[in-house]
Amino acid sequence: ERIDLPPPETSGGGSLTEALANRRSNREFQPVPLELEQISQLLWAAQGITSIAGQRTAPSAGGLYPLELYVVTILGHYHYDPERHQLEVLGEDDVRRELSRAALSQESVQESPAVVIIAGEYSRTEQKYGDRAERYVRLEAGHAAQNLLLQAVSLGLGAVPIGAFSDDDVQEVLRLPDDCEPLYLIPVGHRAE
Repeated sequence: ERIDLPPPETSGGGSLTEALANRRSNREFQPVPLELEQISQLLWAAQGITSIAGQRTAPSAGGLYPLELYVVTILGHYHYDPERHQLEVLGEDDVRRELSRAALSQESVQESPAVVIIAGEYSRTEQKYGDRAERYVRLEAGHAAQNLLLQAVSLGLGAVPIGAFSDDDVQEVLRLPDDCEPLYLIPVGHRAE
């Protein structure tokens, strides 16, 4: 099953300078679900397609695009398809608690209304760059994560990048392919007041 995402906004919004000035790591969230439009905008900001040639919002070594995005909400967990701007339904169960355990029991993972997972498939980049692939994929994950974090600010949301987790446990919870390594967990939602 696939879910069509609303088209992303590609003009307007707040200034980049304001987003940079206001970006903070937020670990406490209101128990308010994100709208599909917000999820759409966040995923597009991280890995959305921006040209007919298939270029994306974040730079990629050799244009090989080794990143895969997943999102977990109370309604289920999904894989983002940037070419169709759709969510592929992977499960309709709320796995935030299990994902939190995989992230050393960090409460922000369990309490946020959405968690975006950035994962990398090194083999796509190894074809061209060999031993340097791991470095390039991790750099690319940083670019995508920062785009998502700044987009969250622009939408009036909070987010926090998390790198402390068990790779194997995250892979198991999300049933990721063996060659897809989780690199970031990013809880996102309405900031607690």
